[in-house]
Amino acid sequence: MGIPVIDLSGALAPGGPRSAEVAQQLRAAAMSAGFFYVRHHGVPAEVVARQFSIARELMELPLERREALSIQHSPIMRGFEALGAQTLDASARPDLKESFYCGMNWPADHPYVLAGHQTYGPSQWPEELPHAQAICEAYIDTMNALSLRLMQLLALSLGLPEDHFDAACKDPMVTLRMARYPAHPEGADERTFGAGAHTDWGAVTVLAQDAHGGLEVQMPDGSWVPATPIEGCFVVNLGDMIPRWTNGLYHSNPHRVRNLHSGGAPRYSIPFFYEPEFFARIEAVPGTVAPGEAPKYPPCTAGEHLNEMYQRTYSLKQTTEQTEVA
Repeated sequence: MGIPVIDLSGALAPGGPRSAEVAQQLRAAAMSAGFFYVRHHGVPAEVVARQFSIARELMELPLERREALSIQHSPIMRGFEALGAQTLDASARPDLKESFYCGMNWPADHPYVLAGHQTYGPSQWPEELPHAQAICEAYIDTMNALSLRLMQLLALSLGLPEDHFDAACKDPMVTLRMARYPAHPEGADERTFGAGAHTDWGAVTVLAQDAHGGLEVQMPDGSWVPATPIEGCFVVNLGDMIPRWTNGLYHSNPHRVRNLHSGGAPRYSIPFFYEPEFFARIEAVPGTVAPGEAPKYPPCTAGEHLNEMYQRTYSLKQTTEQTEVA
């Protein structure tokens, strides 16, 4: 049992000649690992390389400049996140990673921006890197297109029309995160991780990772397997909204990170988190609930689900500290 590689050749556009075949491969992955690699995804290698370059520039800014653009200064959590600021696994120590978060450049008069909904609003950009915004927003546009296509293939895999999720993804909630993981500390205990075991919150995550590795995925049998970097591939995983949408048929599997690279250099990764628009209704799609049975999950909106997860994960650090002090 492992993480499959899915070739998107011939399936990158609606009605593509291999779309049905790829959808079936995606279905098999979604019902087991909840993770898969995609190759021939249409994103040029130079676009990914440029994004890693700007990620390094951002994370190498002086500490005082990163602190001045902290996510604590942003109502929608855009900007820098300090080392140890997030605890993804309640039973583990604070995560050994630092990040920069940004998102789409929404117009100031968009109703969701005016309402202050999560992910809708301006990002914080360091004036020392005037090119960062354009590079990141171009990458977001590219990831948006790929993620929407993955949602269409997911619809096909469920026996639904390709455009079934399109309306829900009209104004998506998206977050681009550039993360840096320091080397795993010598003598660290079993509760120390770069990112503790967790599932992602949204619909689809598309991850670009450097050559260091360190990502581990839990299989349905409980074993952990490495998501070893494969040149030219993204790692894709399904988030918690997908089990809700599929009545538990598709999985959102736990994963974690430990930067055990022998050279001691930091690990960089660039996950793109894709969620439907704020008011999209998340409930079991046709064909996933047996006649006479009740759905496994109560319906909710995408915004309600995402806000709950933000509150839960960013309160864990304080709770853990209080427990340890006691």
